Amino acid sequence: MPEANAGPVSRLLQNWMGGDEQALSDLVPLVYQELRRLAHRHLRSESPNHTLQSTALVNEAFMRLVCSQPGELRDRVHFVAVASHLMRQVLVDYSRSRRARKRDGGLRIDLDALIDAPIGVDSQVEALNDALEELARLDERQSRVVEMKFFGGLTSAEVAQALGVSLATVERDWAVARLWLRRQMDAR
Repeated sequence: MPEANAGPVSRLLQNWMGGDEQALSDLVPLVYQELRRLAHRHLRSESPNHTLQSTALVNEAFMRLVCSQPGELRDRVHFVAVASHLMRQVLVDYSRSRRARKRDGGLRIDLDALIDAPIGVDSQVEALNDALEELARLDERQSRVVEMKFFGGLTSAEVAQALGVSLATVERDWAVARLWLRRQMDAR
């Protein structure tokens, strides 16, 4: 992305990726509210007794981002997609930790209901995560499309931009991935 066309978030991301630590400090206030909204969206689909709060989810995901030294973060949309993925991983790790303590049984989940309704049980998050990981082994792009649309709340156009593919490709991947995931979830 040419520097002249980049927005402030994109420029700061490029500077941070280039080693400018001050750029990270300048970036945080610009993206924090968007990350909180994203965290709230993730947590809205958790059970009511979930103890992880939006701020903690943002902080944990941001720490993972900073510590993991991600590859190139091209722009705001790509940054949001990466942050969403990290938030999903935080929630899955949190869920696994809780389940390890409780050792409750796994429950099935209907993907269509999942897309339109909150997730109510930790095991459902884990089941979806396992299915997404399996899908990623078969088709990485389809998995990323589901992750960005479902967990990240990105539009199809934003996903297309983040992945560098056409809108039609995103819509096709979304439709195929939903069918595949529904079969996987029904089989569990």
